[in-house]
Amino acid sequence: MLTLGLNSKPKLSNETFTLISGLIYSRCGIFFALSKKYLLEARLQKRLEVLSLKTFGDYYYYLTYDAEREKEMARLLNTIVTNETSFFRDLMQLDAFRRGVMQRLMNDKEKSGSRNLRLWSAACSTGEEPYTLAMMLLEDGVPSRGYGAEILASDISDNVLRSAQAGVYDKYSLRNTPEAYIAKYFQNSAETYAVNKKVRELVRYRKINLYNAPETATVKSVDVIFCRNVLIYFDDASKKKVLAHLYDSLNKGGYLFVGFSESLHDVTRLFKPLSIERTVVYQKV
Repeated sequence: MLTLGLNSKPKLSNETFTLISGLIYSRCGIFFALSKKYLLEARLQKRLEVLSLKTFGDYYYYLTYDAEREKEMARLLNTIVTNETSFFRDLMQLDAFRRGVMQRLMNDKEKSGSRNLRLWSAACSTGEEPYTLAMMLLEDGVPSRGYGAEILASDISDNVLRSAQAGVYDKYSLRNTPEAYIAKYFQNSAETYAVNKKVRELVRYRKINLYNAPETATVKSVDVIFCRNVLIYFDDASKKKVLAHLYDSLNKGGYLFVGFSESLHDVTRLFKPLSIERTVVYQKV
């Protein structure tokens, strides 16, 4: 008789992988190719253990029919999202934002008489990106010049939003942060660094699924969107849908930053690529 060892784990069949990955895709547009089955299997293993389920087929049934399926779907999305980030990540892009995009925006706003500046850190993860943007605005004196500066920070994961709102980080998260910024904008206590009140006041957090039209439609009149290292998780159809949502949220002439490894060239013509400070930035046409 064949027996299973105590450490044996259930395997995710191709058929069940297709069903579960299809559910994920329908909810948030994140695409798992069959070659990534091992990744999904590893990340969902803990959910089976928590729910005391024996197979991935049982888990699919739970996601589809159980009374707690909506709460579990939220937990599932928390599980599969990767949240690798840091303060002042990709300095060339931030330099292009500060020296190029911000200068253009300020010139345009001076001409129009507008005193409102709105940024959106889409897929903000644990908050390092929006807080970095806030520090840059403060350093350049944008709020003190009479501008109503606001940074919306959003993510699909409840877990990372809670962490972002807490605003407390370890030294590793600040590995790219200039010492002058650490001294000026953080409160150090033992091994942790807390973002100070001035920075936090510029950022507000919301849970937003970029694939969901009604949710993204609530975000309007944005000047700059940072959506970096996000499109890599979508197939072309999902990319087009998400980019259309971001386009609708931007003001005319607004700017979009995507990751260095991401390109809109073969995906959409909604945005015009610009070379600013040796960095490609996309503008709403």
